[in-house]
Amino acid sequence: MQSNITVGQYLIRCLERLGVEVVFGIPGVHTIELYRGLAASSICHITPRHEQSAGFMADGYYRASGKIAAAFVISGPGLTNCLTAMAQARADSIPMLVVSGVNETETLGKGHGHLHELPNQQALIETMGIVSEHVGSASELLPALQRIKLAFATQRPAPIHLQIPLDVMVQTCADVPLRLPLKKIKAPSVNEAIKAIDAAQRIVIIAGGGSIAAAHDVQVLAERCDAPAVLTINARGLLADHDLSIPASPSLSCVRDLIREADLAIVVGSELGPTDFDIYNQGLVVGLPRTVRIDIDTAKVAQSDDDIYLYGPAEQLIPKMALDVAQRRPSAAWGASKAREVRMAARQCLPLAYLGLVEIVEAIRDALPNSIIVGDSTQAIYAANMVYGHDSPRGWFNCSVGYGALGYAIPAAIGAAIAKSKRPVICVVGDGGAQFSLAELKVAVEEKLPVLFLVWNNAAYQEIATAMQEADVEVLGCHPAPPDFYHLAQAMGLSYRCVKAQADPICVALTGCAAAKQGGPHLIEVNAKL
Repeated sequence: MQSNITVGQYLIRCLERLGVEVVFGIPGVHTIELYRGLAASSICHITPRHEQSAGFMADGYYRASGKIAAAFVISGPGLTNCLTAMAQARADSIPMLVVSGVNETETLGKGHGHLHELPNQQALIETMGIVSEHVGSASELLPALQRIKLAFATQRPAPIHLQIPLDVMVQTCADVPLRLPLKKIKAPSVNEAIKAIDAAQRIVIIAGGGSIAAAHDVQVLAERCDAPAVLTINARGLLADHDLSIPASPSLSCVRDLIREADLAIVVGSELGPTDFDIYNQGLVVGLPRTVRIDIDTAKVAQSDDDIYLYGPAEQLIPKMALDVAQRRPSAAWGASKAREVRMAARQCLPLAYLGLVEIVEAIRDALPNSIIVGDSTQAIYAANMVYGHDSPRGWFNCSVGYGALGYAIPAAIGAAIAKSKRPVICVVGDGGAQFSLAELKVAVEEKLPVLFLVWNNAAYQEIATAMQEADVEVLGCHPAPPDFYHLAQAMGLSYRCVKAQADPICVALTGCAAAKQGGPHLIEVNAKL
């Protein structure tokens, strides 16, 4: 016999049946009904200290695990606080479900001044180009969830918003079995692509974040094609320490020269965006040869009539291509020699100061193998984004390019640790970026998360200060005083160490904290003041 429950309770049961394991949220009067169902569910609830961090945590959780998390926020300020995190996730093609309340149906659009009222909350979200579902009655919840599930499965990954008015959230409905039939999507034929690959002499692979789920098959394809694989920032960790791997930015001239030298580029899960290909904003064009492009986004179109475009997830298309393309002769090992040449040239392109920072990040990687390194916009991350090879997939991500939201690293690292991947999590954040989300350190303490927070303290927005100097502009506003991190750690309940900005002391501190096995987070301040 079916029992009647509220819409809020039924949503929780639906999320549970859909496989959602974690909700990041701050309860409020507009979401109380959701929490009625949440308390009785198997879903883990984590309370951030700010709604923006709820979104960043869901982002980090997905990047570390490949699983979608939910963020629960109140209407009005809760949702607008979360918008920055949603925009960051959209820029990097990261899915999450953001569930918000909204005022009673009869008040919407009236402008009477109700609590948390926005002129048009759903329209605000829709301007970002993100799917937003409004549940106007109990009967509309299941169809909305069907559309959300389909969007997650078939569209470029992005945040999706679901809003439920207060009066609808308390309506009763039947707890019916959840059936979400998905529209079956026919995989496009890869035969034309295989013919083009077999006919090419010099192939290069450009792998973006959309290739992560097909990591093994991308490597097999590269090996069969003898193709150097250029890894954008969000693909670092693929082909780890492989002869064909080029973990370097396509903005570097040596990488671009390699792409021009090829007669075919296989582009997998990359938007070919300017923060990968023109990070210095020089107005450069990608200059691709003929391409075989694999992308889930049907809005992306081929650049020329010779290009071959395959719409669909990389993990669905790459395995067949990797299996069916002709194996290259070992004597034609163009790829490995070119990859080695470009890797060496890429390091030589870096200023000495940047190269030193890359070596520090590499030392951190080697000190704690198979770790997840989460970064903010800070010097060491900027440098490593140019040339750095991580040792495993889903282990390197940051917010320093694309949307570029400061305050990302601390909550995203917490989300990654909540994913329970049993991998060390290292948060590399500048003193400036850390001040956007310092309160979230308490979440790591509260949840006893083994995150190593590495605060790169140069008491400045140093990259901006340098840019101002180079533009002959007086440096203003770039030196916000950092807190005393020792006393901050004491107040938060964190263990604390201070080290110099050199590889050896940082690694000793990291490995020492990891070896301590205290079952909680640690804060390591890196004295990087000029």
